[in-house]
Amino acid sequence: MREIVVGTSRFQLGEKIGGGGEGEVFVVTGRAGQAVKIYGAAIRAARESKVRAMVHGGLAAKTDLVAYPGEVATDVNGQFLGFLMRLVSGYRPLHELYSPKSRQHHFPKADYRFVVRAALNVARAVGKVHQTGCVIGDLNHSGVLVAQDATVALIDADSFQFNLNGKTYPCLVGVEDFTPPELHGINLGTVTRTLQHDNFGLAVAIFHLLFMGRHPYAGVYKGPDLSMGASIAQNRFAFSVLRRSETQTSPPPGALTLDLFPSSVSSAFERAFGLNTSSRPNAAEWVDVLTKLEGALSRCGKVKSHFYPVNAKGCAWCSRAARSGFDMFPDLSSVSPNILTDVSGTEEAIREILAFRFPTASEVLSLSVSVPPGPSAALRKAKNAKRGQALKALLMIAGAAAGLTFATPVWFLWFGLAGWGVTILHDRKVSKGAFLSRFEAADGRVQDELDAFMRRGNLTEVIQVRADLDGEIEAYKRIDEDLALELRNLKSTREARQRSAFLDQFQVRRASIPGIGPAKTATLISFGIETAADVNWSAVRAVPGFGDVMTQKLVNWRKTHDAMFRYNPAPNAQDITDERVLRSKYAGMKAKLEASIRSGLTTLRTAKPRLDALASCVRGESALIQALEERTRVEQDLRLLGVRVPSSTVRLRAAVRSRSVPPPAFRSTIASQVPAFGAVGGSPNCPTCGAPMHRRSGRYGQFWGCSRYPSCRGTRNT
Repeated sequence: MREIVVGTSRFQLGEKIGGGGEGEVFVVTGRAGQAVKIYGAAIRAARESKVRAMVHGGLAAKTDLVAYPGEVATDVNGQFLGFLMRLVSGYRPLHELYSPKSRQHHFPKADYRFVVRAALNVARAVGKVHQTGCVIGDLNHSGVLVAQDATVALIDADSFQFNLNGKTYPCLVGVEDFTPPELHGINLGTVTRTLQHDNFGLAVAIFHLLFMGRHPYAGVYKGPDLSMGASIAQNRFAFSVLRRSETQTSPPPGALTLDLFPSSVSSAFERAFGLNTSSRPNAAEWVDVLTKLEGALSRCGKVKSHFYPVNAKGCAWCSRAARSGFDMFPDLSSVSPNILTDVSGTEEAIREILAFRFPTASEVLSLSVSVPPGPSAALRKAKNAKRGQALKALLMIAGAAAGLTFATPVWFLWFGLAGWGVTILHDRKVSKGAFLSRFEAADGRVQDELDAFMRRGNLTEVIQVRADLDGEIEAYKRIDEDLALELRNLKSTREARQRSAFLDQFQVRRASIPGIGPAKTATLISFGIETAADVNWSAVRAVPGFGDVMTQKLVNWRKTHDAMFRYNPAPNAQDITDERVLRSKYAGMKAKLEASIRSGLTTLRTAKPRLDALASCVRGESALIQALEERTRVEQDLRLLGVRVPSSTVRLRAAVRSRSVPPPAFRSTIASQVPAFGAVGGSPNCPTCGAPMHRRSGRYGQFWGCSRYPSCRGTRNT
């Protein structure tokens, strides 16, 4: 059959654009922007009355966000076939946006702002459905489509629950992982759906988006493994903060957590997945919450494509990329083969920086400080105390001698008194320790006053700039070597990257594995197992609900696809792209280092006159001079006591880091800013030294090991 009748007109069927258990969808030739859904012959009679009611109700004219039935389609004999609807083209299923690997393939330019905007548009679309008087009922990821501009369209509208003239046309189906707790275990064909049921499914869809494909009920339960359905039925929201002790469930490893989001977002999810069904946020509330979230995202200072929730302490995507080697939102805009650098100018700047000399603390504090000769008041007081003790000791000895003469029977008392007096008399020197402590305190006060003086002149920041420049210069000198090392690693891991890219084509969501349905698939994806490349025994076995039998099924599924892989040793377009990405990243970092080095040199040049004048400026600092005088008095006292004066620890100190520059160990962080080949299919970087890593096998399975082993023993889990 290639012809349909709509009203009194006949149209030819065009290209088939979809299909499923209920029927097939075709483009309609001669009706621009229109498609037709033709039901399978076995269910046409059951669907006819509802479709005709929806057409009669004029739903298609009420919103362009939903592919409602607009007109009835029949065959040439007037027999019901299906309906015409809006043609939704250029859109992708929602899960291809929120699943990280699918997103990088189908939405390569999407950052987190795009994801939040898509979530906002999902809420708006659901709100439009509710305004038309319908309840979606079977709200799930396959019925929501997203375009490249983050706009959203809803399909499968003929399954929505609909009322016309007092008659209810129910929604007969549902997906387990989007079904609210109160409907689990109930025949959905007998249930009248409510807006609260839709509000649960909407919250699940929004959670999937904001939490990168994680399901709100897929977590680590402290008791026996629970299926997804059981977790939802028992209302064990894995990410809950308010009900954590009650749910006994925690989020999967590496997942975002509620505390990273503003309180409005976390509160909305707590209500959506809480115990009070009437408290679930509706579409309008989500629009308000997500609008505020969209306007309050923070931007990463290192990777310009990283936007993250404002409550996070630092970039959420950088920290996760450092742990996993996979960047959720890689910066593809920086891939440019023509980044200008100035090698000769930078080398000249480095020579000048290395020759730059700061005055020492002793040179700055070289002014002559005089104190009255002789012991200080403190030393005189200490010596007087010792003289008083000596007089007391002599009196004790004299008293003991008299006692022995006139009261001999208690001679032992007099001998004890005499011994005590001799001990006191023997200890007649002033304690050195007290004055050494006084010197340490006086030296510390000099340091504090010198720091304050330097801060007032904005010179502690200059010292920090000089310290930072050492790290930047080291990184600059090693950057070509590090690039060469990465390029060698790129070539050595070529087969592994090809294999990984090949296996990434096979999504767990599309696999037909007995016993692994949508709910178990959602659990796998929540634990980071999205494609065949992610499947290995230990990773799957760690997922709740996956015992040895299910794990083996998945491993066998991967092996089936792995057996089809054929390594192509010939250079290809992907090799060229991967190398261009790598060279561009290093060229960008080299240009940033050059700019930072030249900027640092300008800072040093500007500060040099003030540094040269430090010694003369100190003379007007009364607090600093008083501190120096106090230290000089203590030094004089120590010499009078015959004690060696300790070396001063005073130095010109740097300020707390105030420039946006890398730390001295910058070279170790360079590799972490290069894609860890998550985007190009390769290895992560060593968490210890930053070098590339190679996959190795050990006693407990495969792991990533540093390419500089044995000099570096850094490792990562696979």
